Amino acid sequence: MSLWRQLARGIRSLFHQTQTNEEIAAEIHQYLEDATAAGIARGLSLDEAIGAARLELGNTSAVHEQVRSYGWENGFRSFLFDLRYAARQLCHHPGFTVVSVSTLALGIGASTAIFSAVNPILFSPLPYPHPNRILMIWNTYQGARSELSFGTFYELTRRSRSFEAMTVFEPWQPTMTGDRLPERLEGQSVSTAFLRVLGIAPRLGRDFLPSEEGSRAPRRVILSDRLWRRIFNRDRSIIGRELKLDDDNYTIIGVMPAEFENVLAPSADIWTTQRYDPGTLIPSVDSWAWAWGLHIQIAGRLKPGVSMDQAVNELSQIARTPWPEFPRPRWASLNHGLIIDSLQVDIAHTVKPALLAILGAVVLVLAIACVNVINLLLARCTQRRGEFAVRAALGASRHRVLRQLITESLLLAGLGGIGGIGVAFVGVRTLIFLSPPGLPRLDAIAVDPAALAFALAITTLIGMFTGLVPAAHLSRAELHSALHQSSRRAAVGQSLTRRALVVTSVALAFVLLISAGLLLHSMQRLLSVDPGFNPDHLLTMQVQTSGHQFDELPNAPGAGDAARRRFFEQALEAVRRVPTVKQAAFTSLLALSDDPPVMGMYGAQFESDGPNGGRNVFRYAVSPLYCQAMGIALRSGRYLDERDSETAPYAALISESLARSQFPAQDPIGKRLHVGPPNRPWYTIVGVVGDVKQTSLAIDEPDAVYLSTRQTWFADDALSFVIRTSADAASAAAAVKSAIWSIDRNQPIVRVETMKQLVDVSEAERRFVLVLFAAFGITALLLAAVGIYGVLSGSVNERMREIGVRAALGASRRDILSLILRDGMILSAAGIAIGLAGAAAASQTLTTLLFGISPLDPSTYLGVVALLVLVALTACATPAWRAARVDPSITLRAD
Repeated sequence: MSLWRQLARGIRSLFHQTQTNEEIAAEIHQYLEDATAAGIARGLSLDEAIGAARLELGNTSAVHEQVRSYGWENGFRSFLFDLRYAARQLCHHPGFTVVSVSTLALGIGASTAIFSAVNPILFSPLPYPHPNRILMIWNTYQGARSELSFGTFYELTRRSRSFEAMTVFEPWQPTMTGDRLPERLEGQSVSTAFLRVLGIAPRLGRDFLPSEEGSRAPRRVILSDRLWRRIFNRDRSIIGRELKLDDDNYTIIGVMPAEFENVLAPSADIWTTQRYDPGTLIPSVDSWAWAWGLHIQIAGRLKPGVSMDQAVNELSQIARTPWPEFPRPRWASLNHGLIIDSLQVDIAHTVKPALLAILGAVVLVLAIACVNVINLLLARCTQRRGEFAVRAALGASRHRVLRQLITESLLLAGLGGIGGIGVAFVGVRTLIFLSPPGLPRLDAIAVDPAALAFALAITTLIGMFTGLVPAAHLSRAELHSALHQSSRRAAVGQSLTRRALVVTSVALAFVLLISAGLLLHSMQRLLSVDPGFNPDHLLTMQVQTSGHQFDELPNAPGAGDAARRRFFEQALEAVRRVPTVKQAAFTSLLALSDDPPVMGMYGAQFESDGPNGGRNVFRYAVSPLYCQAMGIALRSGRYLDERDSETAPYAALISESLARSQFPAQDPIGKRLHVGPPNRPWYTIVGVVGDVKQTSLAIDEPDAVYLSTRQTWFADDALSFVIRTSADAASAAAAVKSAIWSIDRNQPIVRVETMKQLVDVSEAERRFVLVLFAAFGITALLLAAVGIYGVLSGSVNERMREIGVRAALGASRRDILSLILRDGMILSAAGIAIGLAGAAAASQTLTTLLFGISPLDPSTYLGVVALLVLVALTACATPAWRAARVDPSITLRAD
């Protein structure tokens, strides 16, 4: 019979049972008639022929059931029967059902939520055609990734043969002006091959053309679907219209698809082309041309058939062998090589250790949940041994009983899985809310079909596993002998298994608690680090100049810089007049902000270094009173002040660590240095200030030089204001913004935050991991306590007669209390002992997330042991107290 006919027959049999029974009865009757006719033909009488036919057929009811047993529908029908029976069992024991389902829902939901976050970042292919062919190319600085220059991109595109297309991109933050307040947009300045490298085309309009790149090219922009909807209300006629950005008119040539996910810059809403002129780079290398600044990123799409290894070897060879026709300045020499990774690896490399640690933690929580449910099922099996024995005595096979147990566990897991999906939806929203800034592919984190498939898979596995363990304790001999045994004697083997499972649960909980404890201790150490300034009552905001009034004029060199300096100084004076402002200043580089560190890093050369010496330092262009407003300590000399004007001798402050390393046995005051272009006048060191944490509290990057904005070789177009207030810093934001806009309402103000918020955000990744580990650790601790309580409670029930005998023979309540407590603490001690080895191994994976402590920090281990012992004692208390109150006369009479 064909598969289709078998399927159709089975479905008809399931939904038309009466008709199927009638058809089987008709077939049996027809068989009897045919057999009778054959007997008559052999010379038998009618009665003899009927008797012979019935004898040959056998019991008609048995034949009927045998015929019905054939086909897949019979197995399905049996499964439905088992399912109904399992549902009745669970309904009859609501306490057991609620606890088991809730435990599984928590484990399945938490693991599904974490999978939903980890999968799109680490495992799912990026949403581009052939994403494995997209590579990111970085410079190497102190072993880490660093931006490259446009000059390097120019050389790579002409020397490399492995790439189908190569592109550069960097942040672009144009100011959109019009009828409303100015708005700074987040975008990217890209080369024209940007979308070709990603393999994406605009939804409306077209891509950039090669002729639309360079300083003289027409200004073109492509919009994101998000910006198109928000600003232009999905107007499809905007192609060809003008958009005013930074006082220039840009023509809109395209709109990206709604599903376009820009993993390179998730917040970007607008794209334009680079304004570099490649022809001017070669053969002359202008040391301070913007095209040689290390501020761009490079991506490339490999040609079909070219492997990543081939491309890496080619680019490494190019980096090692400069050609005369492509001269490189010292800072763009590529002497330290290039870092080349696939785009998938590149976007996740900073968060991968944290995500894998979280994934490991949730696996432990899931394992503890499974262990607890298995313990509950074993306890239920102990109570049902009489039922199983009766069923066996009535003819139920061992296979039939085991199938029933597994069906019940699958139903239990299925209910837990349904609840887990609800938990997962809540968990994903919580993860998105708690996620640190910069978490890649944040928009892709969702309970999608892949996450639902994951939830279904682990639900099925849990259902099978949790059913097989109790089933393994039921042999046919045990089923029959259970009729002649007390539940106490029959439960000995299961009791040992349950104790082993509790030990496992405690060990896993110990591993999670140690990890959470280490992260908590590390965070405490980190937050106690002195950032080098006083964040209390300190408001910050960034102001970016925009408009042609700040452009350089051919007949007036430096006019744009002068206009910027004038605007910022006028704005600063207006801010200082705000009543709640005590001190105010501005800086080109704000500590612990999202300012790209490379944009503030410049070469510094001291007089004692010689012509080939020097080092990279953070260059802060600041207004007078900046250090005082920030609360940066003065170690020697003086601060920068109003004396350091454009016409005064050039003055500089250096950080304490830079002074210590550069002048270990000398007074740095009066020494001279260059910062930036070597053709500029020397700066004289007039003061030494304390070190400031620039990118993170955990990273020491202390070498810094502070210059007056009046004495820098160019005026920054974006400066961060720092305002110390007499009241709550956040409450002064509106008044400060109004003061700045009173000077020029067309200048955008962004990133308005208190310094305390910046400190918190700078360590958001560690805090994110800590919160999750703490939640998992508390959950594991509660589940372990429930496991200890359950085993001891069951043990008290099983040993009730023994306890009664002990009491009758003179054992005091204190003795019985000690007996039960000792049992519980032995289980806890065994779990802690096993967990010590696991915790020592697991904590090594957290090394990159720890600060100031060892993965084997003794105070953390002692604290967790004390906590776990306290919780274990609490879990033991109720069963022990119940055992101590046993009345021996009632117990002995009942037995």
